[in-house]
Amino acid sequence: MDIPWIISIETPSLGDRSYLAHDGQVAAVVDPQRDIDRVLDAAAGAGVRITHVFETHIHNDYLTGGLALAQATGAAYHVNREDAVSFARTPIGDGDVIDVTPSMSIGVIATPGHTFTHLSYAPRWQGEPVAVFTGGSLLFGAAGRPDLLGQEHTTALARHQFSSVRRLAKELPATVDVLPTHGFGSFCSVGSTGGATASTVGREREVNPALTSTESDWVAETLAGLDAWPAYYVHMQPGNQAGPPAANLTPPKEADRDTLARRLTDGEWIVDLRSRAAFADGHVRGTFNIGIDGQFATYLGWLIPLGTPLTLLGDSPEQLAEAQRELVRIGVDRLEGAATGSPHDWTHEPLGSHPRAALADLAQVRHHRPVTVLDVRRDDEYAASHLQDAVHIPIHEVLVRLDEVPQGELWVHCGSGYRASIVASLLAARAHHLVLVDDDYDQHAVDAGLPIVTN
Repeated sequence: MDIPWIISIETPSLGDRSYLAHDGQVAAVVDPQRDIDRVLDAAAGAGVRITHVFETHIHNDYLTGGLALAQATGAAYHVNREDAVSFARTPIGDGDVIDVTPSMSIGVIATPGHTFTHLSYAPRWQGEPVAVFTGGSLLFGAAGRPDLLGQEHTTALARHQFSSVRRLAKELPATVDVLPTHGFGSFCSVGSTGGATASTVGREREVNPALTSTESDWVAETLAGLDAWPAYYVHMQPGNQAGPPAANLTPPKEADRDTLARRLTDGEWIVDLRSRAAFADGHVRGTFNIGIDGQFATYLGWLIPLGTPLTLLGDSPEQLAEAQRELVRIGVDRLEGAATGSPHDWTHEPLGSHPRAALADLAQVRHHRPVTVLDVRRDDEYAASHLQDAVHIPIHEVLVRLDEVPQGELWVHCGSGYRASIVASLLAARAHHLVLVDDDYDQHAVDAGLPIVTN
């Protein structure tokens, strides 16, 4: 059977995907990110015209580009009629079928669970369903988390999620491709996706706990597995209900040495985008390291106090542009400035630095002198396995628990080194004596001979 082309547009730093489905002439877009130029480029590359834009739900982890894309292309903007939004849209609901082209239509399926008004979309080619855009409902081996609307709704939404996943598995053929928005490292998912990059309804029937467990067991396990989600999420739903304007990616004003020094003195945030190795080797004292090579926007948005002026430092204009693009996706539209080059270009003062080490080095050092290990992983990671006697403060709690950070020599670790580098930079700016453990905990902690506590 011929099927429509479906182009996946990846946003790995947020763990999300958007989709463009077309028949060679006309296209529909599902869950576009705010930087819609990527979608427009994909459509132009395929030689198709965008006529329909669909939202699976009012997103909690990013600002949508749906309204801006619809306005830019003249497309119909399909949003659940039950969603409280302040902009004009084409209202849709369960059971509706939207004809995109004579060959391609999209069926609407109500799948509450991630939110109460969540919708999934089943594109049909010549009347036959070939895929399902599941948003934050059915994921690869998992499901969207049910707690983002508040604790008072979590249990009810978990039960809805279980029923919704079961409905998709029952109503759609086994050969249908599952195309979720979340589940690629997104904090909007609950449960492990196992690193899968593709799946079908048939495969999910075999491996997804929501389809292989009882409702009571799945709900209990889901609720027990919920952990913290990024603080900026609370601002995304209101922004999406209002209808975000198009992203402005105009480069920020260049900041010189004196300007950077003044901003540091004023308590503003200056974030160094370079790798953790480069930052450890030399950096402007008082700056923070949130590398563009990881989940940059997620952790910056999680940690920065709302309204704090922000300046970026990077190796190149391209690195700054990438960071700015990441930030507009979560509503950080204003940058005070930026600078490129090297740390010597950014300050008149001596540079700061701190050592990096492996877990094997930690094992050796502990034989010779007392050191404190600071574990900045999530609660669930720490509960599953941690170093004996480690002090545990999750990364997102460090700034509000600074008085609990021990004095003396600190060895800061996480799962791979990325989060540890962020925390190390926050603590180095407060004159802590520290070592960054730049190593993979799961792979090397046991081999290093360190004492491990497991659950």
